[in-house]
Amino acid sequence: MKLRLPILLLFFYCNIAFNLRAQEHPPIEVYTPEIYGGENQNWMLSQAPNNFIYSANNAGLLEYNGEAWMLYPSPNNSILRSVTVIEDRIYTGCYMEFGYWVKNEFGQLKYTSLVPLIKQKLVEDEQIWNIVSLEKWVLFQSFSTIYMLNTDSNQLKIIRAKDRILKIFKVNNEIYYQDKDLGIFKLQDGNPELIIKPNSYNNDNIIYMGGIDKGFTLLTKMGGLYEYKNSLFKKWNVKSNLFSNINVYSGLKLKDGSYLIGTVSQGLIHLSAEGIVLSHLNQYNGISNNTILSLFEDVEGNIWLGLDNGINCVNLKSPLSIFFDKDGFIGTVYTSKIYHGKLYLGTNQGLFYKDLEDKISNLKFINGTNGQVWSLELHDDKLFCGHNLGTFIVDNEKIDLISTIAGTWQIKPIENNKNFLIQGNYSGLSILEKKNNTWSFRNKIKGFDNSARFFEFTQAREIWVNHEYKGVFKLSLDKDYQEFTKVIKSPLLPKAKNSSLVKYKNQIFYAFKEGLLKYDIKSASFIKDTLYSKLLTSDEYLSGKLISDDAGMLWAFTKNEISYTTANQIDNAPKTTIIPLSAKLRKTMDGFENIMNIDNNVYLLGTANGYIKIDLTKIIFQKYAININSIKLIENGNKVINIDINNNNLEYGYKRNSFKFNYSVPVYDKFTIVKYQYKLDGLIYRDWSNWSQSPSVLFENLNPGTYTFNVRAMVGNKLTENVATYTFIINKPWYLTNTALAVYIVMLLILSFIIHKAYNRYFDIQKQRLIDINKKKIERAQLVSEKEIMSLKNNQLRQDIDGKNRELAISTMSLIKKNELLSSLKKELVKIDSKPEAKSVIKIIDKNINNTKDWEFFQEAFNNADKDFLNKVIELHPDLTPNDLKFCAYLRLNLSSKEIAPLLNVSVRSVEIKRYRLRKKMNLPHQKSLVSYILEI
Repeated sequence: MKLRLPILLLFFYCNIAFNLRAQEHPPIEVYTPEIYGGENQNWMLSQAPNNFIYSANNAGLLEYNGEAWMLYPSPNNSILRSVTVIEDRIYTGCYMEFGYWVKNEFGQLKYTSLVPLIKQKLVEDEQIWNIVSLEKWVLFQSFSTIYMLNTDSNQLKIIRAKDRILKIFKVNNEIYYQDKDLGIFKLQDGNPELIIKPNSYNNDNIIYMGGIDKGFTLLTKMGGLYEYKNSLFKKWNVKSNLFSNINVYSGLKLKDGSYLIGTVSQGLIHLSAEGIVLSHLNQYNGISNNTILSLFEDVEGNIWLGLDNGINCVNLKSPLSIFFDKDGFIGTVYTSKIYHGKLYLGTNQGLFYKDLEDKISNLKFINGTNGQVWSLELHDDKLFCGHNLGTFIVDNEKIDLISTIAGTWQIKPIENNKNFLIQGNYSGLSILEKKNNTWSFRNKIKGFDNSARFFEFTQAREIWVNHEYKGVFKLSLDKDYQEFTKVIKSPLLPKAKNSSLVKYKNQIFYAFKEGLLKYDIKSASFIKDTLYSKLLTSDEYLSGKLISDDAGMLWAFTKNEISYTTANQIDNAPKTTIIPLSAKLRKTMDGFENIMNIDNNVYLLGTANGYIKIDLTKIIFQKYAININSIKLIENGNKVINIDINNNNLEYGYKRNSFKFNYSVPVYDKFTIVKYQYKLDGLIYRDWSNWSQSPSVLFENLNPGTYTFNVRAMVGNKLTENVATYTFIINKPWYLTNTALAVYIVMLLILSFIIHKAYNRYFDIQKQRLIDINKKKIERAQLVSEKEIMSLKNNQLRQDIDGKNRELAISTMSLIKKNELLSSLKKELVKIDSKPEAKSVIKIIDKNINNTKDWEFFQEAFNNADKDFLNKVIELHPDLTPNDLKFCAYLRLNLSSKEIAPLLNVSVRSVEIKRYRLRKKMNLPHQKSLVSYILEI
């Protein structure tokens, strides 16, 4: 009991806090000091013609181009108090300084001070708190002085306060200001004129003055709202407790006539033109700080809040309205329904409701519905609630559990039977029956026990059920709704995660990643649908959940958008409208997307932490332009040089070939995604890049040439109306310039001429060389031929010598034989010496043996065979006798002593003696052979 009480008290406190503070609000983009790179406080806001936003921040001037913030420190490093953009000048004021900023050629702001135009010194500790313009005049307001700049003559006119100027206002093209204790003054011909005394507005500080027909409204510091019209003062009676104790710091009348009131510590209050509180934004339900120092409405109707800590952009004109469950009391919204003037939300926490028209009150929890609520259906003017616990019938805050079968996914009527409803559950399908005007559970249909989250009738007793993990089943129902007589799993339909079945215009569609399949009655099967498949493309696919609403719209949900399809009134062709609301921003639960029409063209989209209301009538696709904000040249990898963005066709050295382009579209809608696409003409590949959210691109190491950079953007699903371009030239290196090329050509011609000459000379040399080679070849051939001839001649000579030698040998042998014969005859005759006839014969024999003719014949034959031998011997040994020469000739023929003896008609002994004597004449050494020596000569 002690533990339960604190828990109950904590639950009660949280429930009260939730009921008091949670409410719908427009999308709000929050910029913290960490994001914009400045200090906390932002004193004034303004917008340039190019839609850039400027803020007077404690650290200086903040510039926002839709993608990136840039901080420009104030001229004297003091707090910047005021900023107003007039044409191309951004006028600012701070401590003891005021002037204007202008964009230079590099896209950066440069400051010009106007203080030097003042002929007298500024009042000590002067701060410029406000800046307004009227025609050619720009007025800078401090607490003591108004400095009036004539932009034509660039001269200043000064108005001094009699007491203390609290604020200056431009109303209906007239200038007013409040002098603290004297009242409200109006500038007439440059001179102040008192028009309202302080007692008319309780002597309070005036925060804002807004123009109305024939007058103006006043907003004071203590929350007083007054109307001054036709010289009459009237206080508004605002019926709200918010104004009982309020401290106003800023105010603004919007273009639609409503008012914004920025407070100290109490957030932002939005009043209608009639003084009715439309909304109250504070730190709990959307904005990031409760003290609003400045307010500004931009050209698209967005409200910019300069806060005591940060900057917020409220998309007041957005078609979206957000209910964000900051504390998690509601949780994920699975379904919603309008019933008897109340909005019901089914979530993972239970069932909640509120009065539909009551924009201030909060959702209330219906006791007993803890757990997941899967569906809310209207049948028979009853609200059925499909719940994790079963099925409830809801009546205001009361519930009645009519079915305890767990997990009711959806409930559908049965054609031609008003007293029956069929519901899909975790474990199949079941029947609800109406008896005595009361609905109750009748029976579970037997034969199918799979989860039936998606099911549709194709015939009166034929049902198709989709189970994303098991596939698609065709069920045949008996006539009493008691049992399925046939259960067939379709072999043609693939099972697919987040797939669904939906009936639209009496056609059944199966939706999955590959597109839509339509049920064809004739073939009793699903076929590819060509009209609606484009709703779910594979690259954008997130969920196959399709929703057919009561207004005849078919809703689809993809990664980057949601879309709805309606039928053309003329030919019934589908017409698809795309809402660029990405899954990342809408934060729906994949496969459990839900959307419901709650009022004409207003739809409620359930999200993971609340819901989003979408007003289709407010969806306007604005025209946007893209800007190239800066171009930077990256040199040597780290040195950055700013480039003139207004001067095209600039030329750069070939080493300066890396460029970074920064671009943006000033879009400030929180739920609008901007994607960029670029191309660089001059490259080989000139196709557009893939879409990217990056607002910059770097091109490195570009080759010499002329390039044109093109960039465009997709805002939501609409292209910008322009393509931003910039052309630049990267020069060739000096050695690739035209002059260099001309020199190269001349040098090439000269070199070609030299090479030509060299080649000619070379070819001549080669020709001569070939001629010489051929000549040598011919000479060699001739030599060979001559050698062959000589060889033939030598052979012939050898043959002749051989013949001569044979003749010599024959003659020698003949002589030897003859002399031997004669010697034999002589010996025989000697034996008979006594006979005179024998002596005459012996003389004849001796004469024939020593016949000189024989020697001459031999010498002639010997000279023919070896003609130089005898000459050489005579030359070497001139003292030799003819007989010695004859003896040498016989030795040359390599004859033995025995063979030589008959030739010389001497004995063998005499031959040996002759050998000895010849050696002595020739002075041969003892070891030298005579025959060998003779043969060597």
